[in-house]
Amino acid sequence: MNSILISAIASNQGKTLLTTALLYHYKNSVRPFKIGPDYIDPQFHKKICNIDSINLDTFIMNEQQVLWLFNHYSNKKFSILEGVMGFYDGMNMGCSAYNIGKLLNIPTILILDGSGSYITISAVLKGLKTYKEDNTIKAVVLNKLSSSMHFELIKTQIESDFNDIEVLGWIKKDLTTLKTTHLGLDLNSINKQVLEELSKEVLENINLKKLEELSSYKKKTVLEYPFNSFSKIDKKVAIINDENFSFLYYDNFKFLEELFLEVEIINPSKDEEISKDTHLVFIPGGYVETQINYNRIKDKNRFKNSLLTHIKNKKYVYAECAGLLYLSKSVDDKKMSEVLDVEFTLTNKRVRLGYYYSENGLKGHAFHYTKPKSLDNAIDILSKKPNIKGQEAAWRKQNVYGTYLHTMFRNNLTILKDYFGI
Repeated sequence: MNSILISAIASNQGKTLLTTALLYHYKNSVRPFKIGPDYIDPQFHKKICNIDSINLDTFIMNEQQVLWLFNHYSNKKFSILEGVMGFYDGMNMGCSAYNIGKLLNIPTILILDGSGSYITISAVLKGLKTYKEDNTIKAVVLNKLSSSMHFELIKTQIESDFNDIEVLGWIKKDLTTLKTTHLGLDLNSINKQVLEELSKEVLENINLKKLEELSSYKKKTVLEYPFNSFSKIDKKVAIINDENFSFLYYDNFKFLEELFLEVEIINPSKDEEISKDTHLVFIPGGYVETQINYNRIKDKNRFKNSLLTHIKNKKYVYAECAGLLYLSKSVDDKKMSEVLDVEFTLTNKRVRLGYYYSENGLKGHAFHYTKPKSLDNAIDILSKKPNIKGQEAAWRKQNVYGTYLHTMFRNNLTILKDYFGI
């Protein structure tokens, strides 16, 4: 099989551009992966190659668990991993492109912005290569170049300075395709024709034969299932999933399939009802607080009434972020389902961003612009480090639990008893 990791020195350097082109080129034989807790890029990956993308996160899971996850889902000829931010960013929390590359021993291709420079690019590369000697940087692709002459200048310098780096090629600046689309910002604007043209334009001056040779890969051995065991239960789970509630880790979905006898997907935007024999309702994160998103669900009374009936019958609900907001009384003037005794307001700045430790023992990620008007009845403090001051971020009423924290289920089986009623 083949595996590569695509990284850079920072965000907005071209990782998504190169990943998109390669995913589309290898679309019939590829499995995409995303390093870290991001939900948007995996949705974009799936849009490109029509297969679910897997998050690899060594903060939320331990190394052996992430290794198992990668091996388990690397079921295609080519595995392409997209990094997060810069190559070493996130290392302080144990999850960066460097950490994942080292763990899985996957060759890393750096995409480097070469605009307005040439010799200095090699100096930057030296810094990245020597910062941690056990990195997996094996190749570079140069982005935003004006000409083949510019490329040859940089290539000659890199090849003079390194004997273990392949210069795979370059991407010209001012790509024609990007003048007509906002890559990665609007999933609905990316169609087959755009992807076809973009992929050809991006890969025009990249040596794919060398890339394939470089990416030859043999999986590391995993001796056993590195998670606590569980038994399948004779119950049904409903997963709420539409444009508003789309932040769903694919492995969480697969884990719920493994755990429950039956899984049903409910689309609230279509006013679908939750089945009466459902034991647990899982409402993922997403967007519900803005007017355009709220309009999709505000009059969906069949869905809302079926949820309220489910709760009235003392069954279970687990909700993350947008799910929490939907269970609240309101977000500013937008009336929600009024299950939990809390009101929220939408702010102009981020309230939380990044990895968090929860007082209830979970680790995860939070990213939101809303905040509660009052912390009355709040539980489960989230903090940036264990045992330091944080702030409450969850609310519970009988068997209904809503939290700002996004986490992974497979390695957090305590939630089965505490929140899933199992």
